[in-house]
Amino acid sequence: MTAKRFFVYGSLTEGMVHYSKIQNFIESLSFARIKATAYRLKVGYPALVKGGSDLVPGQLVELKASELLVGLLDEFYGFNQLDPEKSLYSREEVDVFVEGSSEPIKAWTYFLNPLKLPVNASVIEGGDWRKSMEDQPLMTSKLTEKQSTYIQRLGRSTGREIVPIDLTLYRELMNLELIVDKGRRLALSKLGQEVFKHLG
Repeated sequence: MTAKRFFVYGSLTEGMVHYSKIQNFIESLSFARIKATAYRLKVGYPALVKGGSDLVPGQLVELKASELLVGLLDEFYGFNQLDPEKSLYSREEVDVFVEGSSEPIKAWTYFLNPLKLPVNASVIEGGDWRKSMEDQPLMTSKLTEKQSTYIQRLGRSTGREIVPIDLTLYRELMNLELIVDKGRRLALSKLGQEVFKHLG
């Protein structure tokens, strides 16, 4: 098993919803930044696009990384090595600026494919996605327990089963654009799928 360096941001950083996916593989962790442009997605989490001059904060993690773990991270970000142009994200090696060090370090990170950037994503001025999340809470934190539970049930369903819903909850989730009505059954919208992914 070889150690691999990754620059992580958003939901994979310490204290965030997906940190547990990499926690047991971390050999070292330091505060760091990379040059990129940060966008706030409607769900509230950031996505980085290559290019730009903002120094975006995150963490440099050294992972006890097997091909399996890297494969799982690729899958999490929707990166397909065989078809990178059509992938949701690309995995690229970048210069990472670690706090307290003058020389950049090479590490892997995931950039959102600019062609897949949602129209409702907004640039985070200065790249400070943590401040953006503090100023404007995540969509997942605004949901009621009933709404969260229903989204999780719908997200885990096979798609063929009917997950019952009451009219009030139906209206709430339709207004939030989290579900779509497919006639005989309900399904998660793209935004609903993002929310489901970040409910942990």
